Amino acid sequence: MAMYYLESASTDPTYNLALEEYVFNELPRTGEYFMLWRNHNAIVVGKHQNTAEEVCLPFVRQHNVKVVRRLSGGGAVYHDLGNLNYTFVRDASGGQLDLAAFCVPVVQALHHLGVEAVLSGRNDITIDGKKFSGNAQYLREGRVMHHGTLMFDSDLEVLANALNVSADKIESKGVKSVRSRVTNIRAHLKRDMSVSEFKSVLLDYMIKANGMRPYPLTPQDQEGILALKRLRYDTWDWNYGASPPFRIRKERRVEGCGILQIFMEAEGGVITAFSVRGDFFSTGDPDELGRALLGVRLREEDLSTALADLDVDFYFKNLNRNGLIDIILQ
Repeated sequence: MAMYYLESASTDPTYNLALEEYVFNELPRTGEYFMLWRNHNAIVVGKHQNTAEEVCLPFVRQHNVKVVRRLSGGGAVYHDLGNLNYTFVRDASGGQLDLAAFCVPVVQALHHLGVEAVLSGRNDITIDGKKFSGNAQYLREGRVMHHGTLMFDSDLEVLANALNVSADKIESKGVKSVRSRVTNIRAHLKRDMSVSEFKSVLLDYMIKANGMRPYPLTPQDQEGILALKRLRYDTWDWNYGASPPFRIRKERRVEGCGILQIFMEAEGGVITAFSVRGDFFSTGDPDELGRALLGVRLREEDLSTALADLDVDFYFKNLNRNGLIDIILQ
């Protein structure tokens, strides 16, 4: 079977995930495909995860980190321009997920560069026990899409903060990410190079090892990719609303008010239950405010609209609307 490679000139995560899906669904099944791509700052969450649980929402809002959901399962990962992503699309062998089979060529390419990379655990590639690559797969109708990260020179501080879950207790019915120590490939190279050079060297190795040819995308292909981007990956419903049902307990001490304990349930990113307990001071009945939030999406603008006609200070002394929203979304 012929093998082709595609390079994405875009660093928009919503475009690149749409490109992956388009290659998987629309390009001829008579071929196998390999892609290399990079994203601007983004958190890419697994298909079955709770976005609200995996992402530090105040941090990503403040630092303009995009949050996008992918088709495959697994844990949340951080992307920036110091990270290189790769994708394989081909027929599945035996109809089962087989992560190792796709990781081996990448490990071999890194060995060619003098990097002592090894497969580790369920889906990681590590150097000296430190993770630099997480992998996941999407399988449908005998076809598999395997993709992984290659942290070459990522900002590890931003990574830690963006994926940092607050200390509040979160009870979830979803799948929690496996977190481990991480490293960058660049620190382990025998000869220093930029991420762009690393991408070129890796692609050259893969082309020679697999006899790959370029696959040119047509204007019709681009239209299909942009339609997927617009209808799925640019939407709140997919990136946040596709979260599985979850229960969350938030707790915050508010100066001049007391301790607020917020208990929420949500499904599809929409509040289905909301109550507040604690030793706070209140003039009104907090359950009245809770009823106003039922059916509201867990995003700032929707919460603000739902609370627009309510005096939050009436229910929670010395707390305003923005302060309450901050606690809900923290």
